[in-house]
This record gives sequence, C-alpha cells and structure tokens, in this order.
Amino acid sequence: MKLTGLIAAPHTPFNGDFSINLDCVSQQAAHLAANGVAGAFVAGTTGECHSLTTDERAELFAAWGEAARAHGVKFIAHIGHNNLPDARALAEAAQRAGADAISAMAPNFFKPSDAAALLDWFGRIIEPAGGMPFYFYDIPVMTGVTIDTAEFVQRAEDELPGFVGVKYTNPDREQLRRILEMDDAPDMLFGCDEELLEGWELGCRGAVGSTYNFAAPIYHRVMAAHAAGDLAEARRWQGRSLKMVETIAAHGFTQSAKAVMHWVGVNCGPARPPLPQCSAEQLEVLRGELEAIGFFDWIDEYATA
Repeated sequence: MKLTGLIAAPHTPFNGDFSINLDCVSQQAAHLAANGVAGAFVAGTTGECHSLTTDERAELFAAWGEAARAHGVKFIAHIGHNNLPDARALAEAAQRAGADAISAMAPNFFKPSDAAALLDWFGRIIEPAGGMPFYFYDIPVMTGVTIDTAEFVQRAEDELPGFVGVKYTNPDREQLRRILEMDDAPDMLFGCDEELLEGWELGCRGAVGSTYNFAAPIYHRVMAAHAAGDLAEARRWQGRSLKMVETIAAHGFTQSAKAVMHWVGVNCGPARPPLPQCSAEQLEVLRGELEAIGFFDWIDEYATA
C-alpha cells in the first residue's frame, strides 16, 4: 500500500458542551475532497485521541468510514492506546468501519524501550484487524518514546503482519534519509507540515498533517512547484506555511486551528479539556494576525487560479 499526496489529520468535532458531534464528519470529508486532500488520518494527535473514550473513537471510525466512502477519500484509523484491551477493540472497530489502514503511536505511560518491545506491542494490538495495512505513528515529542526507527522498519517487514509504513513525525531527518534509501523502503508519510518541502526533497510522496484540513491550497502550491523544478516558488509557498503555523501556534495550536476550521466553513467546535479554550478576544487577535500575513488570500488565490 502506498499513500500519496496530502492526508489530513482531521479534528474531532465537538458540540459546545464538549460532547462529540458526529454529524460534522460528513462535512469534514466533503471539505477535504473539495480541497484535493487524498485522505484522513482519524483520531490521532490533532483528533485529540487521548481525550476520547474508546467508545467515542469507535463511533468516530464508523462515521468516517461512511463519509470517506461517500466522498472518495482514504481513511486511516489511529488505534494507539495505553492498554491492550482498548487498543484491540479499536482495531476491531476500524475493521468494521471499513478503514483502508490502521496506525498506532507507541504507548506513552509504560514505554517500550526498543524496537523489539514496540514490535511485540503492535503485534498484539493489531491481531484482531486481520492483517489490515498498518502504519507506525512515530511521534516521539508526544509519546516520549524514541527508538531506532530504521531497525524497527527492517524488522517489521518480517515480524509485523500488514506493516506498510510509518507516519514519520520525527525530527531525525538523517534517519528518514537512511530508511528511504533502503531496498524496498516502506511507505514513509511525512509528518511535519511546515517542512513539507524538505520531506519531498528527501523522497517522501505522501504526508499527514493537521493544517492540510484548512490550508491544503498552500501545500498544493509547494508540491506543484517542486514537481516543476521551481524550487524558489516551492520555498516561497513553504515559507508561507511556516508563517501560518507560527501564527496559529502562538495562540495554542489545537484550539486555534479549530477556530480556523470554522472560518473556512467547517465548524468543528471547541477543543476538549484539558486543552484550554480561546476567548473571543483571543480569536479576534488571531484572525487579525492571519489576515495581516495574507493567509486567507493565499488559500483563495489557489482556489480561484
């Protein structure tokens, strides 16, 4: 299995009382499809996975299964969890929902110490999924688990049924280079939006990111310019991505990004506590800063080109 192009990490939509709003999922999928996004990586970090119950995640998978099929986008279900029964239940739920693939980050309380321990864990949690394509979600900044991913990849090809690749949200670019240079390299999905061009220059051709939900036009420009050999233009658009990400992150990334989603037409509601809430004044400042750097013009410019 190879995933190419932009894969959004969609927000989990909530109502004002922080209950899950499954009615929004179809609108999210339609928005992604209209913006040329190839797929959705559901209930990962951007999806606030560890702020959801297992039942809520299973319900979210079912909703995305229907929406993804209806709108022609791929659906990857993140099943990572800190306990074995819930992770296995999520693997079953992903299969029932018709996910195209499953993925999991490492457990982040009792942490696997090396590639062998992580392979053993993943082998146990994916067993109920019956060999579905599986991506390791490598995000050490969130899990606190740093392993030799190159060793993991080499061993996973023989030891982990269904293994196809890595969602690589890992700052070690030299390690990524080594993996991509392997014979029969797995599918490496680049996981740092504001550095997408670097991932493309290293050889990645698929990427998973949160800002692809609302800023896909910026990244289509990056990829198109790179394909045309116009690195100056690619860098110009990548620089715009960096400005946008820095602006949003300065106000608290997840809750602010959900506000941006509302402004581009899909109201995903608030972030769920323990993430903080944005005040009306904070949102007004954020919108003004995004307008000042040209963000809304950038995404409209692509749409009307």
